Amino acid sequence: MKEKELHFDGIDKIILKHLMEDARTPILSIAREIGISGAAIHQRLRKLEAAGLIIGSKFMINPKVLGYKTLAFVGIFLDSASKYSAALIRLKEIPEVIESHYTTGNYAIFIKIICKDNEHLMNLLNQEIQSIEGVARTETFISLDQQIDRQIKL
Repeated sequence: MKEKELHFDGIDKIILKHLMEDARTPILSIAREIGISGAAIHQRLRKLEAAGLIIGSKFMINPKVLGYKTLAFVGIFLDSASKYSAALIRLKEIPEVIESHYTTGNYAIFIKIICKDNEHLMNLLNQEIQSIEGVARTETFISLDQQIDRQIKL
């Protein structure tokens, strides 16, 4: 399958910068600033979505408000690379797992998890993650503070 070529200009960049900063920015206020119609902005956004540059939009929930105060990264060692698919199926069933990456290096899988506290983390590791067939061992890194949270600069 041939990838579509992306035609991306300065107006597209201005539109995206506004919406990346605050996705609830009214399209009409952006249109007035740029000097084009709201319909033209919608058309440009559909074009960028069709080209694969925009992959969706979503509201972000603050997990701390829901009581999830511990964020951790877990490197998962598998006893065999052939266990990857089955392990991933099980990880998808654990709601606290919010990201998963198949990686090179020491870990076969690197996940990001959120927990209410360290006890919740310990239980999740011992009873859920380490009991998955094929998981040889794990290495856990607790995040003390997130310093950077951004998208790629346009």
